[in-house]
Order: sequence, then C-alpha cells, then structure tokens
Amino acid sequence: MTTSTGARGGRTAPRTTRPANLPSESTLPQRAAMDVFLVAGAIAGQSPEQAVRRALDHGVAAERAGFDGAWIAEHHFIRYGGCPSAIAFAGHLLGRTARITVGTAACVLSTRHPVALAEEAILLDTLSDGRFRLGVARGGPWVDLEVFGSSLERLEHGFPESLDLLTRWLSGAERIAGTGPLFGFREVTVVPRAHRPVPVLVAATSSATVAVAAARGLPLLLGLHATDAEKVTMLDRYAEIAAAHGHAPETIPHASAHLAQVAGSRREAAALLRSTMPAWLATTGDYVRIDGRPPSHRDQAAYLDMLLSSHPIGSPAECADRLAATVAATGVHRVLLLAEAAGDPHRVRDNIDRLACEVAPAALDR
Repeated sequence: MTTSTGARGGRTAPRTTRPANLPSESTLPQRAAMDVFLVAGAIAGQSPEQAVRRALDHGVAAERAGFDGAWIAEHHFIRYGGCPSAIAFAGHLLGRTARITVGTAACVLSTRHPVALAEEAILLDTLSDGRFRLGVARGGPWVDLEVFGSSLERLEHGFPESLDLLTRWLSGAERIAGTGPLFGFREVTVVPRAHRPVPVLVAATSSATVAVAAARGLPLLLGLHATDAEKVTMLDRYAEIAAAHGHAPETIPHASAHLAQVAGSRREAAALLRSTMPAWLATTGDYVRIDGRPPSHRDQAAYLDMLLSSHPIGSPAECADRLAATVAATGVHRVLLLAEAAGDPHRVRDNIDRLACEVAPAALDR
C-alpha cells in the first residue's frame, strides 16, 4: 500500500523543518506497517496478572507471525488494562524478540518526570539497536494524578513543557538544563545520550493535544475510539497547524489503532466480540476522577456497535477491505490492531496468525 503523498485535505506544505525524532523522507515506508496493539485487559474472565502474561506471549507470537511491531497500553488502578508501565513491558518484550519494533501506547506524561522517561527510552533504544518507539499521552483527570504527586494543573497546562523537555533530552544534546516552571534544574550531562532519533508519537483524543503535537511536528497516535471520519478531521487540523509551524505534514508518520477480529464472516466475528467485550468495556467504570466528580458514563452498547461497524472485523477479505479503506482515507503509516478482544489465548493467537497471513497482504500490499 502506497502511503499518502500530499498534505491532509489536498493541501501542500513547504518541506522545511523536520523534527529530530522523525526518520528522513527516504526511510518512510512504502506500505503501512501492521503492528499488534496489546491492552492486557481483563477480558473473558482473565485476571490482570493473566492478561499481562498472555499479552507478552501475544507480542512474541506477533513477531513469529510476521507483524512489523507491537505496542502496549498503560493504565493504573483499573482492570481495563493490566499493564501499569508500558516502558517496562516494552523492555521485556524487546528482550524476547529480535526483529519487531516495540512501542508504548502510551506512557502517561502527566504522572511521569520527562527526564526519567527519556533516560529509559534512550536505554531501550540503545539495547535494542533502535527497535523502540515511545508513545506518550497527556492522560486524564484521574486519581493517578493524586497518587503520583501530580495535579490537574499539570494535566491541563503542563503537557507542552513536559513534552519539550522529553524531546530535548532525546535530541542527542550533551547537556541540558530545565528552564520551565514545572521542571527547573541546573545543567546536567545526558548519560546515555541518544545517538540516533528515538521516535516519539503523541496519543491524541482532543484538539488541544493535536495542536501541541502539530506545532512540534510530532506524529499522532490515534485511538480506536474514533471513526475514520473523525481521524481525518483530526489529521486535517494537524496538517494546518504543522504547516503553519514550518513542518511538512505529508512526511509525518502517524499511527492509528483499530479493533481487529478475523472469523468466517462479519456476523460471526461480531457475535464472538459481543460475547466478550461488554464486560471488559464495563471496567472503564472503575475510573476515579481526582476532583471527586463521577466519571461520565458512555453508552457501552452504542460504543460497541460503533467499534463493530467501523473496524476490521469479519472474513479475511472484509477485514482487508476495511483496513485498506482506513489507510487510504487517513494516510497513516502504521496501523495498530487490537487482536486480544476474544480473550481466549488460543483464539487470540489464531487471530494474530490470520491477520498477518490472510489480511495484511491483501490490505497493505495493494
């Protein structure tokens, strides 16, 4: 599959500034990469501990099946996802694999010190010979902020400073000082230093976060909760802001997450996921807001209907068509496929194998 060659919305932009963490244009893929997305959720009766162990096995199986990469989600104090440190999980999976890229989707930057996270990212990049990808997120107004000594103020206003300090640390500079109101410190030596670009992606669900990433030319990591049309709207807005800041939108390698389930037909795949996903999605009710207000309650039935109608589920041909349409509409360079939703590890493994062998060639090599 050939990636998009123009800016979103048909606009063109000058090829001026390229962020230090992006590959050169000549290294951008000529087909979209297909990665597995590991949530390690309490699906189909799994405990969080079982889910994390099985997610590791699924990541290893994805490399064996031929996937290009694997990404792990990060959650705290909630059964929806059992991995509290995506970067620690990524390090373990990098050690268990030899070829695939491994990324975080995403490390919550509002509860982490950006220097500590950057140090860990450089370490994993060095030890894996460049196979690590760092996805970061602003996060939400959850009790995590209280537990980790952060605040709503930092969540709402500190993300740009945190992101800038993180990317400066990853830039290859020898010495860096903290100069912002949140992170002020004397100049220190960067050890170890980044000797090649460490790719950074920004998970975005709001226009404010899209704007922060676009101004810096950092690629987006788009969530599975949004439809293709919603993602296109976000990417169009991104392109406008990025071009205004001297970046070339068509060269920026965005990624997009999707639910994916192969079966004999769309009806069969939907029936399987309707038997496993409602109880799992209901665990999002475990979120606790830091301000004491009750979390907003999404209509889970409508949300599941949207997922099943918008994402690649069904026969291999149906999945391939849906996936190809997504890549064509959005121009993303990577698709992250959540293949765990069946819960049972044997079914998940079979899904991973079929996505790699029967769906990817038909969807991405057109």
